[in-house]
Amino acid sequence: MLAKIAHWLTRKPKVVALTAVLLLIPSALGVIATRVNYDILSYLPEDLGSAQGERLLEEPFHMAATSMLVVEGMPAGYTNRLINDIKAVPGVSSVVWLSNLVGIQLPTEMIPAGFRDIFFSGDATMIVIQYEKAGASDETMDAIDAIRGLCNERCFLAGFSVVMKDTKDLMDSELPIFVGLAVVLALAAMMLTLESTVLPLLFLGGIGMAILYNFGTNIFLGEISYITKAIAAVLQLGVSMDYSIFLYHRYKEEQSRFDDNRDAMAQAIVAAFTSLSGSSMTTIAGFLALCSMRLTLGRDIGLVMAKGVVLGVATVVLVLPALILLFDRQIEKHKHRSLLPSFDRANGFVLRHRWFFFVLFLLLFFPALYAQNHASIYYKLDESLPEDLPSIVANKKLKDDFDMASSHFIILRDDVSATDMNLLENAVKDVEGVTSVLSYHAMLGTGIPEFFIPDAVKNMLKQGGYQMMMVNSSFATASDEAAEQLATLNGLVTAVDPGALITGEAAMTNDLIETTNLDFSVANNLSVAAIFLIVAVLFRSLTVPLVLVAAIELAIFINQGAAYFTGASVPFIAPTIISCVQLGATVDYAILMTTRFQEELRSGKDRMEAIHIAANASDASIITSALVLFCATLGVSFVSSVDLIGSICVMLARGALISAVMSMTVMPSILCVCEPLFRRTSLHWHKAPPPKKCRRKLSAAASTAAAEETAGAAAVPEGVPSASVEEMEESANQTALETVELGS
Repeated sequence: MLAKIAHWLTRKPKVVALTAVLLLIPSALGVIATRVNYDILSYLPEDLGSAQGERLLEEPFHMAATSMLVVEGMPAGYTNRLINDIKAVPGVSSVVWLSNLVGIQLPTEMIPAGFRDIFFSGDATMIVIQYEKAGASDETMDAIDAIRGLCNERCFLAGFSVVMKDTKDLMDSELPIFVGLAVVLALAAMMLTLESTVLPLLFLGGIGMAILYNFGTNIFLGEISYITKAIAAVLQLGVSMDYSIFLYHRYKEEQSRFDDNRDAMAQAIVAAFTSLSGSSMTTIAGFLALCSMRLTLGRDIGLVMAKGVVLGVATVVLVLPALILLFDRQIEKHKHRSLLPSFDRANGFVLRHRWFFFVLFLLLFFPALYAQNHASIYYKLDESLPEDLPSIVANKKLKDDFDMASSHFIILRDDVSATDMNLLENAVKDVEGVTSVLSYHAMLGTGIPEFFIPDAVKNMLKQGGYQMMMVNSSFATASDEAAEQLATLNGLVTAVDPGALITGEAAMTNDLIETTNLDFSVANNLSVAAIFLIVAVLFRSLTVPLVLVAAIELAIFINQGAAYFTGASVPFIAPTIISCVQLGATVDYAILMTTRFQEELRSGKDRMEAIHIAANASDASIITSALVLFCATLGVSFVSSVDLIGSICVMLARGALISAVMSMTVMPSILCVCEPLFRRTSLHWHKAPPPKKCRRKLSAAASTAAAEETAGAAAVPEGVPSASVEEMEESANQTALETVELGS
């Protein structure tokens, strides 16, 4: 069936190319229609208390997002006009300030100082703005834009939703630069390593189509995260380039066997599909391991990237052959000598010192593992943003003027007694780091008569059988102090109301830390187990996958441990992405060399000669693939203003080089040293198994030979020496043994 499809594809290259181009139209529409989510905290599991509390803030409180507006050095009249203008902005549910909080009936000087200090600090005043929709929603983003348009330069809009808005604007402006730079640098790498100036353009054209198909089909997921949007195209470019190179090399091999290039390409398609489907399985397994995370951001990245690999293989097998056939003359016309040097002498040096590299491989494991486990990780998302971003400046202003680094929202039943509420509020105020408490009961406790409190404020603080407390803290989100504070607050509020919930950026980030610690361990273990199983089946061995996975895992440990030695901090999501991606993508380097090593052993060569040939044959492909991934990701890291994206791309670029060096130095050494072990623990390591269709005939022949030997009735032709008879019998016995092995 595949051969027939390949034959048709090679006879209709123009039809195939035109169809591929036409499919870009719905893909582009899908890209436009796919929403991008800039709120990482929205990917938390729905059963967590902070996530449940966030849903209650949305309904019934209509406080899906909150931001604080600091107005500095402006008269009260300006602030009052600004409040009225902000109330009229679509998407704003309420605006809270001192005057509208207690009503205009009560003079400001009569308001107790402790309550007044929540909203005033020196010549600055704070306005609390609440939105109807979630912080990352389009409605809230538009509302933030509108509010900024109403403010002057003495106004500073702070809060997590504002940080997300600035992140969105920053990513939208930088993404075209990311992709463009990745394409240019990947093209430069291929120009150096490939033998034609036209071929890299065709490869990029084919992969570009696959990337657009992938992003277009994301519409079926509903939305993707901004992290996925930022790195998926670059990753798919780097990972899928291997497949294009392999198809072209196979096509050139087949050309010598066929008179018609179309027949050569058809045979190359069949061979490439078989090889690429197996090779891509390790990459897909690495990405799908991310789907096991409870933090559904892992599923978002994993599904998009796994889908991208599948579409990349499909495009290479179905579309790229048509492009190569259509531009075959131009490829040949613009050929040049590859600038890659010969690695024969380097490989000879490595193999002569194989025991040194093998021992080095073993010795590096423990320090690399230690460094990986002790690398600094940060969870506070605004740490990855430029310090001059308006939202970051505003957050610092809020911290400096009002000592508010974070805000917690506590949701309780509204039938908690006044006595219990009074005790709770006093206890909360005494918690270390708490700067102020705002609640309905606290307002009454300051001596403000209930009839003075406007209905809008009552509805904000008491709704649907619940009441809400806003607790401001001087402790920064994701700090150890904030975690201890949240634990103390949780103990206090659950003593009054066992069903009470604490939410807000700090509480959700704290849950994020606890969730991802387990997630990362599970995802890493699953990716290792899945790839181990795939390689074990591929080589019919228990020790080959152990060696291959261990070599790439060491490369991963060194890559992630580099942050420990340099003193750098990496974003929390980076280690898991790097682990799964680097293992899945670069284990192909090890598989490539091991496969060639086994082929040479089966052809009768000794292990030293076999590994030398395998290394020489594999190095060019490894370097080309690693350079493309390195260049595509390194360029993004230099341009990105968002450290979260930059850190991931730096680690991907560094990981590609480390894996390549590991595959070219350590891998040949350990393959050569461990070959006797492979021989004893692998099926058909030195001899290929017979084709499946021949097994019945071989089994029958072996059974017949065995029966004739047992009966002693085998007729020996005249002139055949007895030694030949013994060889025939031995061959029959060996065939029977192999048949039993295959059957088992």
